Amino acid sequence: MSIFTPTNQIRLTNVAVVRMKRAGKRFEIACYKNKVVGWRSGVEKDLDEVLQTHSVFVNVSKGQVAKKEDLISAFGTDDQTEICKQALEVIKQLKEKMKIERAHMRLRFILPVNEGKKLKEKLKPLIKVIESEDYGQQLEIVCLIDPGCFREVDELIKKETKGKGSLEVLSLKDVEEGDEKFE
Repeated sequence: MSIFTPTNQIRLTNVAVVRMKRAGKRFEIACYKNKVVGWRSGVEKDLDEVLQTHSVFVNVSKGQVAKKEDLISAFGTDDQTEICKQALEVIKQLKEKMKIERAHMRLRFILPVNEGKKLKEKLKPLIKVIESEDYGQQLEIVCLIDPGCFREVDELIKKETKGKGSLEVLSLKDVEEGDEKFE
């Protein structure tokens, strides 16, 4: 008895699905979660770093690729790269029109006291909200940051404390719930 393993399947991991509805049809592209943020903020310039694959899908999770005719009728082109750029630009436009904001990350920093006060001043521009501060044997700060700043915060702590400080992710998304009125 032999076991058949499909060799033409591509598994997508760490996927952020960017959706766009155009000409009455829905299209999706598969991107790297952390790279989409960089693209939206203008930090990431290389689209190849953002996209997991250059295909435009009708349904990413099922692997259903969009038909060429649908792409041409909706976008005026079947060039996959151009379509992906258009989809990511729509998200930027939505941010201008609607109050949408990324969920914050909740972090805990544990810093040596002697470097902690100086480092806290350097971290302040990257921190959205300081929830608690405790000066004991070490400085412990629990705060909220924008996920796009995580790498910068991590590198700053490592560099300034020479590996003595630590950073712990308490929550990947801290969301404020409430009612929103749309007009």
